[in-house]
Amino acid sequence: MGTESAGILLYRRGARLEVLLVHPGGPYWRAKDAGAWTIPKGLIEPGEEPLDAAVRELREETGIAVDGPFIALDPVRQKAGKVVTAFACEGEWDPASLVSNTFSLEWPPRSGRSQEYPEVDRAEWFTVDAAREKINPAQFALIEELQARLG
Repeated sequence: MGTESAGILLYRRGARLEVLLVHPGGPYWRAKDAGAWTIPKGLIEPGEEPLDAAVRELREETGIAVDGPFIALDPVRQKAGKVVTAFACEGEWDPASLVSNTFSLEWPPRSGRSQEYPEVDRAEWFTVDAAREKINPAQFALIEELQARLG
């Protein structure tokens, strides 16, 4: 069985619906674009409620603090088996103010050198059509459900 993550699908409504996606940091993701973007999300800690984990992960990965209201979306299963439980929340935020936590990674591999990388290196607002090209394919169902729920 895969792991379980929780995340926030932040959205804003203007002329068109837009969603906030983040790009994972680190050397593995540096040159990847289409299909690499994701909603801000992370692992649910033992005993933690999925919504609490989603709000915590959004804050850790972007610096954004939200307090709802939230729309619970149907969980999706990614190709590698990870289940993503997501909550949509309307909000406004400037991606230039991105502040992400970091992780350590031995890089280059087998070099014995550990380097720090941001968990998220970019964040951007995307229209639904643009998001379809950028987001991890399994997560697009979250955006489709949000569209349907908003009418």
